Amino acid sequence: MADIDPDELERTIERTRADLARTVDAIADRVSPRRVAERGVARVRANAEHLLSTVGSTVGDVVGLAGPPRPALGPDEGEGPDDLWVDRERARELAPVLIGVGAVLVVGAAIMLWRRRR
Repeated sequence: MADIDPDELERTIERTRADLARTVDAIADRVSPRRVAERGVARVRANAEHLLSTVGSTVGDVVGLAGPPRPALGPDEGEGPDDLWVDRERARELAPVLIGVGAVLVVGAAIMLWRRRR
C-alpha cells in the first residue's frame, strides 16, 4: 500500500463531511414546507402578473387604446389586416361593457367559491 499521511486523510474526511453537510442542508431547505409554499406563492404571483399583463394588452387592443391612433386613409385606400384599429369613440362605448362583463365574472366566481365551501 502507498504511504497515506494520517493528517491528509483526516483533512480529506473533514472536507467530505463538510460537503455532505452542505448537500444535506440544501436538500432539507429545498423540501421544507415553508420553502415549498414560498415557491408556490411566487409561481402563482408570477402567473397572475403574466395573466393580468396579457389580459390588459388584449383588452387594450380590442378597445383600440393600445398603440398609435389609426392613420387617415385616402379615398382609394382600404383597410388591410394591419389597419384593424377601433376608433376612440367606439373604445369609449365598449369600455363600460367590458368593465361590466369583468364585474359579472368576478361576482360569479365569488358565488361559486362560496357555494363550494358550504
